[in-house]
Amino acid sequence: MNRHDNKNKMGLKQALDAIREGTLSAESMIEECFDRIEAREEMIGAWQHRLSREAYLAHYRQNREFYEQSLLKGLPVGIKDIIDTAEMPTEMGSPIHQGRRPVDDASCVELLRRAGAIVLGKTVTTEFAYFRPGKTANPCDPSRTPGGSSSGSAAAVADDMVPMALGSQTAASVIRPAAYCGTVGYVGSRGEFSLRGIQPLGQSLDSLGMFARRVEDIELLRTVLLRQSDTAPVQTILKPTKILLVSGPAIGETSSDMQAAMRRVQKMLTGQGVTVVEPGSEIGLADLVTHHSVVMAYEVSRNLVYESGRCEQLSEPLQTLIETGLAMPRTDYLNALQAAEAIRQKLLAEYPDVDAILAPAAPGVAPEGRDNTGAPHMSRPWQVMGLPVVTLPGLVDTDGLPLGIQLVGQARDDDRLLCMARWLESLLS
Repeated sequence: MNRHDNKNKMGLKQALDAIREGTLSAESMIEECFDRIEAREEMIGAWQHRLSREAYLAHYRQNREFYEQSLLKGLPVGIKDIIDTAEMPTEMGSPIHQGRRPVDDASCVELLRRAGAIVLGKTVTTEFAYFRPGKTANPCDPSRTPGGSSSGSAAAVADDMVPMALGSQTAASVIRPAAYCGTVGYVGSRGEFSLRGIQPLGQSLDSLGMFARRVEDIELLRTVLLRQSDTAPVQTILKPTKILLVSGPAIGETSSDMQAAMRRVQKMLTGQGVTVVEPGSEIGLADLVTHHSVVMAYEVSRNLVYESGRCEQLSEPLQTLIETGLAMPRTDYLNALQAAEAIRQKLLAEYPDVDAILAPAAPGVAPEGRDNTGAPHMSRPWQVMGLPVVTLPGLVDTDGLPLGIQLVGQARDDDRLLCMARWLESLLS
């Protein structure tokens, strides 16, 4: 029955298909996930809280009939530690909330449980999903940052500890760690998923995100989180006709390795008959980085009210962000929101026939050292415009470290974006 080697490396959909076909047992995959965690967690540090192997398997066996009939078959999921879970603490990467136990699960967690996933544990987050790093190391090179703020979720999936994990993004908190760790990351259109039970940071920017090994896994998780799990997810591969290529400098600094990687992708696309165009400077994409920063500072300072009264327990960068937001005139905040929307409308008007935007997912490979999470500017423009984004692995620098690229779609057109991401994924794999 268990002819699959390296079961813990399988993609979510691949594993579920094998379980349904009878060539893989859920228990054997669960066991191998725990084997990997026990072998690597001391080095990687992806988990803030987690079930023991014995507790997980006891729960699975006690509820075997339900899990065997369920969509997700009792397979494990990691949950970022700003997302409420009733059975485990949710501490948000801060001593202020040490030992905090929510009354109930966040909506996204409840939906995954109903679909048959088991929460293996809470993954490490930066402090309140901002910039102060947690303990997590990059699985590709433990001397480097995994990115943030969904560092533990990205590392757990990339290091084959779990086939799926949830994160969140306010600036670059899913796309950047997925790029640095070499896995698939997805951020839904703003407002696409319920954020009930998730610590807010900036309500005009916050989005739920997911990590998995393949785009098809993200499509499956979307059906669960949209309460459409009785409907088969879209599995179409859609080749784009026209791509807007934002090579990097239009937004901010990128490494020479990343610029070379983007040229390789451009050549790949044109070789497939895809028309590739580049935006003019008049669009103002770089301005979106500033607009995002203004909106984030203003809203964070009005969300973290309880925490700002305990500033001695906050990091200096977070204290500074709160002070900046409190000192900001409301007109600056409103102007930033309006300017971001105006740029989005201009982008639509200038490039109405573009299927998607392609850009670096990060300035380059994961930086050395773990005292910061890397620069977020490559994600800020799309986040402030509320657009859906998928980051894809497959490109590497001369040392073999991941160079992630991101495909950006139109707001509320997530399914079509994922279909195009499946096509690009096939070229990169």
